[in-house]
Amino acid sequence: MADTESGPAPGTSLAQLAYQRIRGDILGGELKPDEKLKIHALRQRYGTGASPLREALSQLTADGLVKRADKRGFRVAPADDGDLDELVQTRCWLEGNALRESITHGTAKWEHAVVIAIYELARAPRSIGDREFRANPEWERLHKRFHMALISGCGNRIAVDLADQLYDRAVRYRSLSIARSFARRDVVKEHQELADAVLDRNTERAVALLNAHYQRTARLLVEPGQEGSDK
Repeated sequence: MADTESGPAPGTSLAQLAYQRIRGDILGGELKPDEKLKIHALRQRYGTGASPLREALSQLTADGLVKRADKRGFRVAPADDGDLDELVQTRCWLEGNALRESITHGTAKWEHAVVIAIYELARAPRSIGDREFRANPEWERLHKRFHMALISGCGNRIAVDLADQLYDRAVRYRSLSIARSFARRDVVKEHQELADAVLDRNTERAVALLNAHYQRTARLLVEPGQEGSDK
């Protein structure tokens, strides 16, 4: 599962727990694009009642991870090239502007967050398998923290929240193809170059590197096998 939480927080409702588990299985690729989400099957899979599941599915519909068809129940949202192109384009627009603002207005506290995030990410293995790719949940957590740290100094909470949601949608595409396209891309170097440009306050280079990072991944997801992929 892509969800890297250690477990449900105290007081988490059944609907919230169902939401977290289904969301994690969608992001991790265990629930496939367009797969029908039958309440009976979900009750058996997650051990919870129909009402919490319907509430969770409604929330996931609002998140764009589930689609609802009248009288035909719920399905996992499709994952096609057109959606991926729009997703990457939106991330570049949103995060590029947020990164510009962070570099312009970011404080020493923001810089410190970026330094710590890149330091810990660079030391986390992407895969926990020796001979085949097996996702490392800790890397995923640190990777998201790094990308969120880059834009955290922009001063716009709504932009950061949207970037957080878009990151999660992008994780799903990576999960669907990473095992076949992993290992030939130096993402450690890409992340370090991006962090260096940000900390040097080199706005144009930083934004260009961020956009290239996302766009390269999109190309590799559409045409896997050329390089490894990360977002």
